[in-house]
Amino acid sequence: MADTELRTPSGKPRARALGIPFDGQPGPANAITDVPGVRVGTVTLIEGDGPLEVGAGPVRTGVTAILPRGQEGVGTPVAAGYHSLNGNGELTGMHWVAEAGQFSTPVLLTNTHAVGACHRGAIDWMVTHKPELRSGWLLPVVGETYDGYLNDIAGSHITPEHAVTAIDSAQDGPIEEGSVGGGTGMNCYAFKGGNGTASRRVAYGEREYTLGAFVQANFGIRHELTIAGRKVGRELGADNPMETSRAANAAATPTGTTPPPAGSGSVIVIIATDAPLLPGQCTALARRVPLGLARTGTTGSHFSGDIFLAFSTANEGALRSAFPAGAPSSDEFDTLRSIPAGRINPFYDAVVEAVEEAVVNALVANEEMTGRDGHRTPALPHEELVHTLRDQAVASARTV
Repeated sequence: MADTELRTPSGKPRARALGIPFDGQPGPANAITDVPGVRVGTVTLIEGDGPLEVGAGPVRTGVTAILPRGQEGVGTPVAAGYHSLNGNGELTGMHWVAEAGQFSTPVLLTNTHAVGACHRGAIDWMVTHKPELRSGWLLPVVGETYDGYLNDIAGSHITPEHAVTAIDSAQDGPIEEGSVGGGTGMNCYAFKGGNGTASRRVAYGEREYTLGAFVQANFGIRHELTIAGRKVGRELGADNPMETSRAANAAATPTGTTPPPAGSGSVIVIIATDAPLLPGQCTALARRVPLGLARTGTTGSHFSGDIFLAFSTANEGALRSAFPAGAPSSDEFDTLRSIPAGRINPFYDAVVEAVEEAVVNALVANEEMTGRDGHRTPALPHEELVHTLRDQAVASARTV
């Protein structure tokens, strides 16, 4: 097994380093960047401790940039589709994706209150680096999840310059996971969550394609957590300060109002592939994301924004919504190749498998974090998890 499957670039363990089994065959980095051309960059902001002072901190947040065709390919459309399992969140530009079946900008992921800053930053980057786009119509894709339990979310700590830096820093190959970039202040199943990724190779006749998933994981209730098909959340539930804090907030909440229940949060998932797919087929991939999330235990929450975007980097040059400069306004046609509908099931398998592993990677490649007002989120306990999985497997074998 390659070291990139076992550890992040900084040496943090990934799920496979704990011996957790997963279905499917990953790519060389087991990351969304295994899809040729896809690059990922992050900016991480961790500053200050103690009581919350809006505008001063503490700060536990960041920005993640995902570039479907790298920096040089910004402005060239990719076929795309999206799906919302629960709409208590934001992923900008999705009306256009639904209308045109494509987008051509960077994808930025951050916290809920920083969407505007990242939107502006993406435009600033494109105006600077893509002169041909300066007089055009720019509609960046920006997604968010809520990091206010740990972060001074209302403090405007994310600026457009951070988004520009994330785009500039995007690269291929292995990428860092856990509390980095937009995932810095996020929680998952009441453990420290954040960024996670995984990929799958998909055989197609004599060809092989790659499908990658990237998650910004900020969802789930502790008792729901399921890993490798085993319900482990209840057995790992002793250290749960988020639930204690929620109960205290509920007791202090004025009569007539209700604080968000356990499980409130969100998850943004980006699916990339180099397989030739039509926009409708990308939408179908996005609709399979909840099946991968469900393998980790979640049943979804009314207070969670669960929004998913899938894109294909194939058919480069197609799906443009404007005529090339100097071209006549007639006799212009797009030509797209696509996987036949009846042969798409292995790509659905890949989505489910990669999303499941990406979530577990976000949990495993993490450390405990303390943020504003002393709020603490524990890391997933590795040894306890391994023992729990082993004990449950033994108990299951005895009942057969």
